[in-house]
Amino acid sequence: MPGSYLVVGGAGFIGSHFVKELLDRKKNLVRVVDNLCSGTLGHIDEFMENPAFEFVKIEVQNTEDLIKSMEGIETVIHLASNPDIARAAAEPRIDFIQGTALTESVAEAARVSGIKTILYASGSGVYGDAGHLLLSEDSPINPISTYGASKLAGEALLASYSFMFGMKCLVFRFANVVGPKQTHGVGYDFLRRLKFDSTSLEILGNGEQNKSYIHVTDIVRGVLDLEEKIPSGFDVFNISTSDQITVNEIAKLAEVTLGIDPNSVKHVYSGGDRGWKADVPVVKLSAEKISKFGWTPKYNSYEAMSLALESMAKTL
Repeated sequence: MPGSYLVVGGAGFIGSHFVKELLDRKKNLVRVVDNLCSGTLGHIDEFMENPAFEFVKIEVQNTEDLIKSMEGIETVIHLASNPDIARAAAEPRIDFIQGTALTESVAEAARVSGIKTILYASGSGVYGDAGHLLLSEDSPINPISTYGASKLAGEALLASYSFMFGMKCLVFRFANVVGPKQTHGVGYDFLRRLKFDSTSLEILGNGEQNKSYIHVTDIVRGVLDLEEKIPSGFDVFNISTSDQITVNEIAKLAEVTLGIDPNSVKHVYSGGDRGWKADVPVVKLSAEKISKFGWTPKYNSYEAMSLALESMAKTL
């Protein structure tokens, strides 16, 4: 059916924003599949009465069930993965089970179902630790985390399915995504800890980790607009702001958001230049390629994080 979408992982933070935008664009059908292990019905409750919206609770690795859920679908947006990147330090297989294996199931179900387009959420983790280099889509790929490896494996699977079976597969390497309904990430963690104790804040690493943060509405708009502009084949795009902010700056933003005087909070650092073993302390992505198609972010990193913290503070 033209204008029909299946959002895999659509009850999650990012997925629910895709659902809202698709329904706002008056798409004929927006169907969400999710097992609710990290997503919640609360993220999609507002859409339940919309006649163009459907929700199906399934395990994405069950390919037969996934094939059934793709009936009448034209485009698949694949967002399902392990949301807790640092969890792999203790459970490294989690990214294969909740990452690579899910992507294989999505690709195969799409092939069997005759899906025309897959839009895949990858991430900056595929590049690994490149220091202060500005990374384009042609930069060397060298993941240092199992999360980055799982995303890269997903990209490779989709590249092969695109060539072998004629599907349009577009890969999007996001910077750190923030915004309303967020349930994890450095800003969320800081707010939660400060709510518990406003006098002291634990900061992993040395606080100088420096990364780009992008508002969820900017990535949703970028993905959906580009889908309409790329006619076929396989391609990869970074989606990022052009600036970065440090963890220390985010800590101060969180404190101000909660009405706490930053000078009254003691910062306790775990030490080292990164938050955990496979954390990448500096991430700089070039969005020049996607900008040639007319996309630019509405918010820079500082603005995106500020807005995200404000919205999260209201719901914590």
